[in-house]
Amino acid sequence: MLPFQLGLIDGPVHIVALGAHPDDIEIGCGGTLLKLAESVPELTAEFVIATGAPLRLEEARRGAELFLPECEVTVTSAELPDGRLPAHWNETKELLEATARSDRRPDIVLAPSRHDAHQDHRLIAELAPTVWRNHLVLHYEIPKWDGDLGRPWLYVDLTEEQMHEKVVRLHKAYPSQVPHDWFDAETFTGLARLRGMECRARYAEAFTTGKGMLTW
Repeated sequence: MLPFQLGLIDGPVHIVALGAHPDDIEIGCGGTLLKLAESVPELTAEFVIATGAPLRLEEARRGAELFLPECEVTVTSAELPDGRLPAHWNETKELLEATARSDRRPDIVLAPSRHDAHQDHRLIAELAPTVWRNHLVLHYEIPKWDGDLGRPWLYVDLTEEQMHEKVVRLHKAYPSQVPHDWFDAETFTGLARLRGMECRARYAEAFTTGKGMLTW
């Protein structure tokens, strides 16, 4: 496996992270966020969440603070109906377009997988590259009952401490989800261990991307 350097660490880095629901971002790429927060001196981020009741959105704001401590983070939501995003295509597209009209140009856009079985995740994933056409869009994966995990080809290796912190902070940020049988350390750590094995690391988070360009 040939690693390559993104070349983002020399200056400020701005991230846009997209989630259909509160907790999507942290489940899919929380470890990557922790790693970026540790290694990038000037990191800012925008979390954009399409759905969520007030309680869940409060959890999302807490999650953003926990996963990107000491970073400037904003959280925006359209509060669209959970499970009904395809019926709200225009509002969803405008939510993303409004973020893209910001003066801040993102270095990385994080979005769900385009092969995700959940219709809300899939719509966000399909729209992201159409809104950010000239940006690096990385599609994260979310384990779920549907069994829709694919074959990723981009990996971010995580230390044991980063993996541990991801699980701890997920539980701290999203207490409403803890009663679910899938929301536990075994699920999150098990997938990360598998992805780590695939890239010769202890743990990793995995991504896909539709298009990219290597420059040097």
